[in-house]
Amino acid sequence: MKPTNDRAQLAVDQELGIGNVLTSLAGRGIGLDRPTLTFDTDVDGHPAWQALTLHELDQRVAARAAALNALDIAPRDCVAVYVSTGADMVLSYLALARIGAIPALINARVPGATAVEYIRRLRATGVLTDAAHRAELAPHGLETPLLADVSELGGGNPAEAPPVYRHHADEPVVITHSSGTTGLPKAVAHSHHSLFAAIRHRLTLPKGQGLDRMLAALPTAHAAMVIAVNLALCNRVQLAVLSEQSGTTVLEAVERWKPQSVLGFAATWSELAGEDLSQWDLDSISVWWNTGDCAHEAHIRRLVAVGSRMSLTPTGIARTKGSHFVDGLGSTEMGHSQFFITHTPTTDRYGRCIGRPHAFSTVAVLDDDCEPLGPGEVGQLGISAPTLSLGYWNDSTTTYRTRRNGFFLTGDLVHRDEDGWFYHVDRAVDAVELPDGRRLFTAMSEERVLADCGDVLECTVLAVREADRVTTTVLLILADKADREADRTAEVLAALEDHVAATVDRVVVVDPELIPLGPTGKVRKVLLRERFLAGEQVGTGQPRTGDGTVSAS
Repeated sequence: MKPTNDRAQLAVDQELGIGNVLTSLAGRGIGLDRPTLTFDTDVDGHPAWQALTLHELDQRVAARAAALNALDIAPRDCVAVYVSTGADMVLSYLALARIGAIPALINARVPGATAVEYIRRLRATGVLTDAAHRAELAPHGLETPLLADVSELGGGNPAEAPPVYRHHADEPVVITHSSGTTGLPKAVAHSHHSLFAAIRHRLTLPKGQGLDRMLAALPTAHAAMVIAVNLALCNRVQLAVLSEQSGTTVLEAVERWKPQSVLGFAATWSELAGEDLSQWDLDSISVWWNTGDCAHEAHIRRLVAVGSRMSLTPTGIARTKGSHFVDGLGSTEMGHSQFFITHTPTTDRYGRCIGRPHAFSTVAVLDDDCEPLGPGEVGQLGISAPTLSLGYWNDSTTTYRTRRNGFFLTGDLVHRDEDGWFYHVDRAVDAVELPDGRRLFTAMSEERVLADCGDVLECTVLAVREADRVTTTVLLILADKADREADRTAEVLAALEDHVAATVDRVVVVDPELIPLGPTGKVRKVLLRERFLAGEQVGTGQPRTGDGTVSAS
């Protein structure tokens, strides 16, 4: 069967979804010897960095399913998965889905105390974990039963796996969680069809550039990784899964594995942009593919300057210097990026432009009464799409609070222009209304500083209201060779809008370790604001002076 026909058949198969892609493909008996997933660690007797064929992947998942069945894990059981490696996270998800259980994937960086409370609220049947995370959980009084260590699951007999569970369109199949930057991560339930909807759409389109060999530098417990795994399987292409997503780790993996595209989050692009990319062999890269928060122009420009891509030239289609960067905006709850825009070295539509909506998505800019706003007006982003999650597991209050008039309210503030391009300005919880009625958008302010201040690698703008006064602190992380002693206050203020600059109380260079991050690399601005209001001079850990001003940094 031709690959194009195969993709078309998968696109129209309404039985297909995120719960059964692997078993469906294996059952077709086509391409059983083709390489599929590659992991960066040894797993179940298979060596690191050696691709599993479709047959080998199916057999290893069946072995784990048999072991889980022997532990009396049954269909519809919610099982938490809290492990260190991408291999154990992905194989556990696939095995639990195979028997009809509901895997609840937990980021390996979530602290043990937080994980215990999260698992308690899941009301999980049991927890799959490894030695490192058992030790992380141990001091915190976990009441949910610990199941076998994941290292033991590969010893199951594939022939003893129970029959493959038949998933239905709207049934919950996997639970992933939000970033946890505003508090305890929220458990987000995805259905058989919701996380597959964007994949189904892509299968109706020509296969995009860079899809033959993909490197997943994504948090392994995130919905984006679930999508990436199934996208790769359906397109019959190779995917390498990284257990850790730091800049150096990704660059080493690119040199070793030679992917055509890299999938990642904004935090990884920031780290990559801080490296001397000329010292790395990145010639294989044609596409950087971003999801989650939209990326910063300063980081995108450094990445598209390397690699190569196929372009239309005066003499026809040819490979040219520089790569693509596909940007957008998504979240765990959205299930997939809802927008897309492609940057190259020659494009210049930035300013936090997140592009235009995908064909499967209906989007709106809404006021506080959920009424639509016109071009140029900033409002809440509302999404109506088949990719949306079912809601928050065991939390109907939050589920229904975020749904109005057929839209999911994402918590993002955006606007659109007359031509239908959308722009992201901030998260609603981080924007601050000024006394004169204007609003201060922290994310847009960070974008301006990064674009105008060349030796600033990362920037966090923290705006806090105290009575009728707004105080803004600008925290800068510098590139390695930048002068840390130079006063950048004038340069930063010049980059900001006048009404934002007027609120700035302090511009300070900080060590990255002083910026609290969530498990996916997002800055925890809520925590920083709490520290400020508690009297801390944010960025140093030192107290503020009693009159509300800050002491010298």
